[in-house]
Amino acid sequence: MRAANARSELCVRLRSRRTELEAALATRVYALADPSEVGDPDYVGGLRAALVTAIDYGLDALEVGERRSPAIPPALLAQARAAARSGVGLETVLSRYFAGYTLLLDFSIEEADAGGLLDKVALRELLRGQGVVFERLIAEVSADYRREASGRLLSNEQRRAERVRRLLAGELIDSTDLAYELEDWHIAVVAGGTGAGEALAQLASSLDRRPLLIRRDDGTVWGWLGARKEVDQDEAYEQIAEQWSEEMRLAVGEPAKGAAGWRLSHRQARMAYPLSRPRQTPVVRYGEVALAASILQDDLLSRSLRQMYLDPLGEDRDGGRCLRATLRAYFTAERNVSSTAAALTVSRQTVRKRLERVEALLGRDIRNCASELEAALRLEEMGASSPGPLPREVEQGAKLGAEVGTHGRSTPARG
Repeated sequence: MRAANARSELCVRLRSRRTELEAALATRVYALADPSEVGDPDYVGGLRAALVTAIDYGLDALEVGERRSPAIPPALLAQARAAARSGVGLETVLSRYFAGYTLLLDFSIEEADAGGLLDKVALRELLRGQGVVFERLIAEVSADYRREASGRLLSNEQRRAERVRRLLAGELIDSTDLAYELEDWHIAVVAGGTGAGEALAQLASSLDRRPLLIRRDDGTVWGWLGARKEVDQDEAYEQIAEQWSEEMRLAVGEPAKGAAGWRLSHRQARMAYPLSRPRQTPVVRYGEVALAASILQDDLLSRSLRQMYLDPLGEDRDGGRCLRATLRAYFTAERNVSSTAAALTVSRQTVRKRLERVEALLGRDIRNCASELEAALRLEEMGASSPGPLPREVEQGAKLGAEVGTHGRSTPARG
């Protein structure tokens, strides 16, 4: 078999094991150091995304060879800089890349041997090329990490960002140069999209609030809207949602007072931000998606919910779409079969049969797993199920996040 064809066939075989490869890499990476201990949701979320990007890059380089290998993805370099800012050691960063490199080699050798794709000479050449690509990757990642860790602040805006970072970390430093009063009331926001910073400044002006805005390297803007007096939080949220463009993303923390509240509201906004979507749900409020946001941060829980409650439904004839729609209507109707049937314009008998089909596929009674099943469906609605975004069709009347698992208990035959 010609070398180019063998490489292509090898990559086809490896991509067919993509889920297994991702799971094995995640296990090795998280075993080296628990990223949740960093305490930075942006870093943890970026690490998950970087794992997927690194696998894509490794497979692409393997397929085309060292001489035509693609440029190193910016996301990997950005994550190296994020690691430096979060205090993650370069040794840990590089150890994770070594783990990924050896894992891909192990899988490659296994598949090449199983398929009889490469002789010893061709396999040695493939491994040599991957070694060159890996050395190039390590060099650039290390360089970006060291540049970030050097702490060279080139502008007033960077100095402000560094001061905010230290304040968020709980350091007792002078904040007078921020021109923002930390002892006031705060609503923290995280925004993304072209013109997000300008839009936040306009929003603060229209709400008569003092802004503190920090532009991030990843394109997002961290912001706080300060006021001396407490305001009605529902009214404030409605005003924000009305004025925000659907073309941009915005996550809003809950109002809080003082320096501790300033930090808390910010953490809430960052946790909620991954659930925002331009033109779909451009504005999300932490209080409405709190549970979903927390589940999303727990990689084990989000993956497990998908594996146990969503994947089995996919075995149905239409990939589970009808069963999912029925379950969403059922939970929205507080598990009332008659109301579910009316919402779907089908008979009660049809609803019961669909629920029985769900129980058959899951191998368990809906009554015993209702909260978990509903949580899995909510995450899927918001495109948030790990490991990556899923189709997101929010059913009319569905309630997000904080309502997951709060409905009353009943059996599928309730009517």
